[in-house]
Amino acid sequence: MKRTPKAVFFIVAVLILALSYTAFFGVHTYYGDRPDTVIKGASEIRFGVDIQGGVDATFGPVDKDLSVSAEQLDRVKGVIEERMVLKGITDYEIYSDPTTDTVIVRYPWSADETSYDADKAISELGQTAELTFYYGDETDDEGKPKGDVVLTGDDIESATAEMQALSETATSLDPVVKLKLKPTGSAKFAEYTKKAAAAKETISIWLDNGQGAEMLSNPTVEQQITGGEAVISGSFETLADAESLANNITSGALPFAIEVKSSGSVSATLGEKALEAMVLAGVIGFALIAVYMLLMYRLPGFVAIFALLGQVAGSIAATSGFFSFADGFTLTLPGIAGIIMSMGMGVDANVITAERIREEVRSGKTIDGSIEMGSHASISAIVDGNVTTAIVAVVLMGVFGPTDGICAKLLWIFLNWFPASTTGAVYSFGYTLFVGIIFNFIMSVFASRLMLKSIARFKFLRKPWLLGGERA
Repeated sequence: MKRTPKAVFFIVAVLILALSYTAFFGVHTYYGDRPDTVIKGASEIRFGVDIQGGVDATFGPVDKDLSVSAEQLDRVKGVIEERMVLKGITDYEIYSDPTTDTVIVRYPWSADETSYDADKAISELGQTAELTFYYGDETDDEGKPKGDVVLTGDDIESATAEMQALSETATSLDPVVKLKLKPTGSAKFAEYTKKAAAAKETISIWLDNGQGAEMLSNPTVEQQITGGEAVISGSFETLADAESLANNITSGALPFAIEVKSSGSVSATLGEKALEAMVLAGVIGFALIAVYMLLMYRLPGFVAIFALLGQVAGSIAATSGFFSFADGFTLTLPGIAGIIMSMGMGVDANVITAERIREEVRSGKTIDGSIEMGSHASISAIVDGNVTTAIVAVVLMGVFGPTDGICAKLLWIFLNWFPASTTGAVYSFGYTLFVGIIFNFIMSVFASRLMLKSIARFKFLRKPWLLGGERA
């Protein structure tokens, strides 16, 4: 059996403690009195409506005489929903009302909100403008485009940013935006790109809310574009620039310009006192578990405390936006319950392993042999329990999460039989439970075993009693 170096315990322990500190407190720099967030901590978590209240807003068309179809209204609802998900707002309620041609949305205040200004909070959702492609980029005296309308947001299916070679002889990749059009826009786009290519003209992309227009891009058309797919290139310095345009196109793809018809604030249904009580319960629970594991399982219990701390810190980090590749997540009280429940799964994993090691020690095996055999014997039970719980968490996220989310797409066959039911509180529970299980595997299955094999190399700790055997 290959022995684990003694230093491994200290390396893993320091990494877990560093993760815990930064996950809970974040990393901030200061320029005078102004703090800048380098790494988001627990204070940057956006809490749900049930904890801190939020905003209630009604959106409708700017043009009061506009005839709005049910499909267009659903498109507006979908765009607003997509914008919230992109912002990490996952605790929300959104409805469309065909009788009044409006969309009603309710979502929580941002984490740094102090003024509780509904109008300011609504602006977080971005432009309420209509996305339009125009032939050319000339404007009138008011700054609005003069050319023919080529496409509207209703003609666009998706826009994505990626790196792509712009020619067969290119030696590097450049950032581009790839457009996929609906059949309604494909024929019009082919017609106007043929015309623009012949005249070396541009097709400009604008956001117009009826009061002012903003040009997002004006790429020159090199050739006719058929097939319903197009690439915008040449105007981006970085991939981030291309992603910004793609997000504007996707989230701005409204079939008509909308405005806020009414807005107001929503009181917290449970309030911060409930949050404080649940957090306090979690801290007390963690402390009691730590004492129990230490007294009951000794050395494996000591290692388990680090693993459990790392698991909780990982769950907090995945919620706050700590990781650069993942946006923040709205945390509701059921979401906190998901963290606590996953912590219970972590305790189970460590208890199962410690019990198996104790059995091996009492059967007369060596220290190293007991740890190796006990760890191996416990793995199947831990995996079975965690995988089944993870499946439940995925189902909860699929059924109660965004309709275009990954989990919903995985379950699309089953969800076709049921109506969409986006419920942020349940979605938050499923998310934190799933994330907790992921970190349970990382900490309680991998890190804790590595630490135990390492710390057991120290001579003064190589005593059967410290692994659950009888005292000599």
